[in-house]
Amino acid sequence: MSCTTARNVYFLYNTKDMKKEVVTSAACRALRTKVYRYFEHNQREFSWRKTRDPYHVFVSEVMLQQTQTSRVEEKFPAFIAAFPTVKKLAQSPLSAVLTVWQGMGYNRRALFLQKAAQEMMRRGNGTVPRTVEELESLPGIGPATARSIAAYAFDLPVVFIETNIRTVFIHEFFAGRNNVTDDDIRPFVEKTLDKKNPWKWYNALMDYGVMLKDKHPNPGRRSAQYVRQAPFAASDRKIRGQIIRLVTQSGSVTKKRMYALTKASPIRVDRCIVALQTEGFLSFSEDGASYSIKE
Repeated sequence: MSCTTARNVYFLYNTKDMKKEVVTSAACRALRTKVYRYFEHNQREFSWRKTRDPYHVFVSEVMLQQTQTSRVEEKFPAFIAAFPTVKKLAQSPLSAVLTVWQGMGYNRRALFLQKAAQEMMRRGNGTVPRTVEELESLPGIGPATARSIAAYAFDLPVVFIETNIRTVFIHEFFAGRNNVTDDDIRPFVEKTLDKKNPWKWYNALMDYGVMLKDKHPNPGRRSAQYVRQAPFAASDRKIRGQIIRLVTQSGSVTKKRMYALTKASPIRVDRCIVALQTEGFLSFSEDGASYSIKE
């Protein structure tokens, strides 16, 4: 096996002439210096960064899935005020949770957030788990979210990848390359991780990634994970959100009224109703005339 050096990255070639990129220690130090220097002067201020309360971190990380930070900054304080503890969230009516959640989109996250709180209560006294394995076992918590919670709530040196992190590493180490996979990126994230202060490092990476998106054609689009989202206005997500909002505000809504107010085809509305029932959002009234939030 031989190697050459470029951009502070070793390119290793095996007998099949397959190329593998491995970050050097010098590149690790250079990236940390660059990212921390930027963070020192450009750190973004968010309410969830002002607390290490594991429950608050848990809520914020679920909210930040597929949602802009400006929207989360608006809704996070109100959600914590309404549901200040795991116990309060677990015991509140789903309709109350969805009411506070309105405007966040992806209502499934609110449902999973409450189910996770209920599971934490069942397991013990409502304490947010410390281990990645326990976090991943909660409803709606995938590998990346579990690790982000572990890093931000407990300062654990875990490796996770999300959109802004992808942006940083693709920009810094994969210039000119498309279809970069998370498996390609992960060794770089692991090697550069500041294990003494994961909380600070990941926050700095996030802010640096946001800056890169503003200054360069989004490097994240060169990720194999990148998928252009369908326009919201033409999606079933919009209809689902309208139905949830109608039922939450009215208490119960007939199918005929849903047809009229969503202005969507009955076939699409029916499909969304069935999905919302299956997922645990809606229940059919005893008189068979309307739908309400399942409590």
